[in-house]
Amino acid sequence: MRVNSNTKARTRAAAGLTVAALAAGATAGAGPATAQPKAAPAAPAAADCSAAYRIEQKLSSGTTWRMCWRYDGKAGLVLEKISYQPKGEPKPIRVLNSARLGQIHVPYDDGSVEYDDLTGFDFAQGLMNLAPGECPGGTIKTVKVPDSWNEDPNVKGLCTTTRSRGHAYRMQGDTANKVFQAQGKDLLVYTVNQVGWYEYMTEWRFQDDGAITMNVGATGSLSWDDYDAGDGRGWPIGKGASAKATSHSHNAFWRLDFALDGSTKNKVEQYDSTVSAPTRGQRAPTTKTKVTKVTKELAGDSKAYRWWRMVSATGKNKDGHARSYEIVPGVTTKYPGRSYTKRDLYVTQYNKCELFASHNPGNCGPGAGKSVDKWVNGQTLTHPVVWMNIGFHHIARDEDQQPMPVHWQGFSIAPRDVTAMNPLTPAELNWQNGHWRPRR
Repeated sequence: MRVNSNTKARTRAAAGLTVAALAAGATAGAGPATAQPKAAPAAPAAADCSAAYRIEQKLSSGTTWRMCWRYDGKAGLVLEKISYQPKGEPKPIRVLNSARLGQIHVPYDDGSVEYDDLTGFDFAQGLMNLAPGECPGGTIKTVKVPDSWNEDPNVKGLCTTTRSRGHAYRMQGDTANKVFQAQGKDLLVYTVNQVGWYEYMTEWRFQDDGAITMNVGATGSLSWDDYDAGDGRGWPIGKGASAKATSHSHNAFWRLDFALDGSTKNKVEQYDSTVSAPTRGQRAPTTKTKVTKVTKELAGDSKAYRWWRMVSATGKNKDGHARSYEIVPGVTTKYPGRSYTKRDLYVTQYNKCELFASHNPGNCGPGAGKSVDKWVNGQTLTHPVVWMNIGFHHIARDEDQQPMPVHWQGFSIAPRDVTAMNPLTPAELNWQNGHWRPRR
């Protein structure tokens, strides 16, 4: 993705947007397009924003997701006031105050350059127009891009649609001819932003079982400016060794501001399990899990048998268990080259100034620093904010040209005790909550 200057990248992105806008016939005017598909019927406790900025989708399984959206001049798409209502729940359950990217940091292996795409390379201004075929069965919303260098700042760039994800569950019943199975459905929300030679697909998948998966997919082109890598810092992609693409990393950060059951006073817990060899009289190794209540800001690392959850301070499910969301890290290659990329997860006390994991533009107070690692200073957590870091080391290959296949990186948050049973449980199995033997 490297280019020689900000100006060059800006020119390429602007040209791409202009051509795409003409091809897509983008409409003029501020804010969302005036011609919108029919809105979903208003539901009780719908997301508190105007219809133009509301996303509401009831999936075929009965689950409804509601949220508001806005477009930030640096972060791009921001989703706010996100709630989840599975069938059987009388009202929506608030999950997040806001969810968005927190940075995409791109250092090159030869040490020649590194980029902070959100705060330093006009990520938001590179929002791309989407062709109708890129949002099958869905709606493409028009976004007004702040500080756009385009003649028309209105970009048809936000897709909301639904997707199948395969089996949600499968279970053989008590009789051979009875199989319980269901195909899972997701609400998919995504944008495409061009930065230099790369195009970033930022997608949010809201599953009918309550999980949320967030991914960044890099596609577009390899930068022809960087076909000059030295030994050990690139990969030959042309005839012989005539062109070596310089290797680089993509360190993507997400910022999640939880508000479980409508309250930001959530609690953080860390779980660590230890496996011990069998002792005399035991047939197998034993495993014991320890919970640590995280009361102060945290810089944490993923490891085997470790996980975290955000716990509601106010809400419980029908079994009387505190609602929570578990953080499920994706595959990552942690980059040790910068202090803020050395850890997988940060939990900080909310500060409206702390918006980006690196090169944060705001002055957040004396000694606060410009990166997330500097904000972890022992404050007591009363309004915790989660920062997740997922890295990818891109060593190019012949198949990366041309165009480059999407390579994804991301993570999920999964409901833990948000509902008393699987929210997709078929009616004839509802009685089995806590029961281990067939009903007589």
